[in-house]
Amino acid sequence: MTRDARGHGYARGHGKGDRGAGSPRRPRPAGGAPGRSRTPDRARLTALEALTKVRTDDAFANLVLPPMLDAAGLDRRDAGFATALTYGTLRLRGRYDAIVSQCVDRPLERVDAVVLDVLRLGAHQLLGMRVPSHAAVSASVDLAAHAAGRGAATFVNAVLRQVAAKDLEEWLALLRLDAPDESTALAVTESHPLWIVKAMRQALIKNGRDASELAALLAADNTDPQVVLCARPGLITPAQLAKEATAACRQSPRPGDVSPYALILPGGDPGRIRSVRDSRAGVEDEGSQLVALMLSEAPVPGHDERWLDMCAGPGGKAALLGARAAQRGARLVANEIAPHRARLVSASVRALPEDSIEIRCADGRDIGALEPGNYDRVLVDAPCTGLGSLRRRPEARWRREPRDVTELAALQRELLTSALKAVRRGGVVAYTTCSPHVLETSLVVRDVVGRLNRQGQRTEVLHAGQAATRIAPLPPVGADQEMLQLWPHLDGTDAMFCALLRRTS
Repeated sequence: MTRDARGHGYARGHGKGDRGAGSPRRPRPAGGAPGRSRTPDRARLTALEALTKVRTDDAFANLVLPPMLDAAGLDRRDAGFATALTYGTLRLRGRYDAIVSQCVDRPLERVDAVVLDVLRLGAHQLLGMRVPSHAAVSASVDLAAHAAGRGAATFVNAVLRQVAAKDLEEWLALLRLDAPDESTALAVTESHPLWIVKAMRQALIKNGRDASELAALLAADNTDPQVVLCARPGLITPAQLAKEATAACRQSPRPGDVSPYALILPGGDPGRIRSVRDSRAGVEDEGSQLVALMLSEAPVPGHDERWLDMCAGPGGKAALLGARAAQRGARLVANEIAPHRARLVSASVRALPEDSIEIRCADGRDIGALEPGNYDRVLVDAPCTGLGSLRRRPEARWRREPRDVTELAALQRELLTSALKAVRRGGVVAYTTCSPHVLETSLVVRDVVGRLNRQGQRTEVLHAGQAATRIAPLPPVGADQEMLQLWPHLDGTDAMFCALLRRTS
């Protein structure tokens, strides 16, 4: 679940959108291009419309695509095709831009934005999907004629025929040959901005991993994530949820690997499952489940009655924490600064007993000063760049910039400082991000803990890896680390980070 500053109401100019695609134009209304009788099929047209919304409106594909699929009236097969086409094209945009640039006689900045999107969609069909070459080219030509006119269709036909002249491995070999160094080669072939490639390499090394894993990590960002369900304890058991899921989706889920409440759904629409619709269960990545459970299960001496989720939106972790709190006779305060996200939290926790949850809309940075020492457990699921969930938010990699990390790290320090003031002596704070970037993870923790210790408020870092091992059915790969870092290529989860901290004075 990508958590960013804009989504939490801490907007600071993030999300500039697509900058290198020329003058943006929306697709023309239906009616076809001059000289052509064919109109594009609805699945491809829907994918193009989704790409246009992502580019021009700074939208997220996972939010705009589902209603588009419904409006288009696509059957299950065509909706699946449109979804795979949209997400695959967004993830691999960098790779396809590099390939297309080899086939045009002008910089891509001078190619009309809609036409470039059509070329990207066509390239993905040719090189990333099992679409016959003639069908991919012909359908793309129809799409270009419909969206931008007959001249654009001729241009698209010529370019995609050149793209189709080589298979994917031949193109990747050519891109590697043209790259000046290994990092640039990985950036182009695995479709990540170069600064993210370098940051991921640094994160691997900082967490005791080998830099040779970098290619596998980047490749994992380009895969479709599994649909993971969470059986919220006290509301439904994993066995009951599995039975419901099998009946609703005609697919039998398997137990998760790192969360005891997780089920991996191999197919089907989770929205058809009754317990998901009524929030007794939810759709939540295993890594997200695990870090919430690590906080709930950490030993806390003395009373254990008041829990706080400082940045609760959109509510997945709050629902799981709230369920565990209700089982233990505790009460969770779910705080969220953005009103629209607070409403999402309300929807996520609506199955919980009313006396076990309180939803607030406030700035988490103020809680430590307003309620010092008032909580036994505090979760800081901090707004971050979301570099750990790029497989779920494919457009995010093209919107983020290095300066975002610096700005968000300052916010993260303020939130963690507030949390460590809001927790009582002996209480525990979990600091989590969906990013492995060292500037958003361990460096934030070390900096805040060191500063508070110097000011006389003592804080110890607990062994998060050991805490995860006590919970997870299969210990995470990084369970030997004091601060836990999960990896999509190793753990099958988003790249969640978690540090557990106990206030001792």
